[in-house]
Amino acid sequence: MKISPITANDDKINQVFSKNAMTVDVEDYFHVAALAKSIDRSQWDSCELRVEKNTDKLLELFDAAGIKTTFFILGWVAEKLPNIVEKIFTLGHEVACHGYSHQLVYEQSPEEFKQETIRSKSLLEDIIQHPVAGYRAASYSITRSSYWAMEILINAGFDYDSSIFPVRHDRYGVPDSPLQPYRITTATGQSIIEFPLSTLKLFNYSLPVAGGGYFRLYPYWLTKLAFSRLSRLGRPGIFYLHPWEVDPEQPRYKASMLSTFRHYNNLDKCEARLSRLLKDFKFTTVQNTLNGLSLEEKSINGLLI
Repeated sequence: MKISPITANDDKINQVFSKNAMTVDVEDYFHVAALAKSIDRSQWDSCELRVEKNTDKLLELFDAAGIKTTFFILGWVAEKLPNIVEKIFTLGHEVACHGYSHQLVYEQSPEEFKQETIRSKSLLEDIIQHPVAGYRAASYSITRSSYWAMEILINAGFDYDSSIFPVRHDRYGVPDSPLQPYRITTATGQSIIEFPLSTLKLFNYSLPVAGGGYFRLYPYWLTKLAFSRLSRLGRPGIFYLHPWEVDPEQPRYKASMLSTFRHYNNLDKCEARLSRLLKDFKFTTVQNTLNGLSLEEKSINGLLI
């Protein structure tokens, strides 16, 4: 596959780069990879559903801030609670796909991934009666070992993906991938836009600054500094979080020390920090951000995947 950079149209650069993309991965606390060893998939139907209440809380925050957001919705959630999908769409936010069962892409076969992806996309489109253009993999699990998923996403009708994290991590990451939106062209000549999760280069290290657990871990000033820096670099930022991250009262499960820290750290601080972030920066949907970008003719040499 070939990678080509995307840059802002000159006449829209101020409009686009003054707004970052705000995204929400709509899943419940028991879906997360960090707790996969603690909560078996067979237990999901018996778990307390908290995703609707927490999604409503986020919708209220976004409404108060006057912004529209991209919601990557898990197919399992859409099937159980279609009213969540309807509400998000009716309020003018972008509905996008987060797969069906929150399995890591590289732990699925291509056929299994294809069937789950088509199933979840169809579920969402049947509910809102509108095309779904965007996809994000569970735990950002499109890596070098699962680049085959791009061809499947293209054939399924997605226009863009936001699954590649340009960092080193035990569960995800493509450390040497581009840091701003780019187009991936496959061997068959088909292409899809990739909107990678935001990072900042510190010497030879890529610091993840896109949100989620990093947002809860870092002091707020560091996230603010990072998004200010992205703006000065002329790079659209993308932020993500999950509904369960504004729910400190969620059920607690025993897990490894690392998984416990990743999932439960600073849950009580996340909502207040998010409110500050929405006041300090302008956000919009992924679609709106990408609409102001155009593909350069020149491809990046040496980045063939």
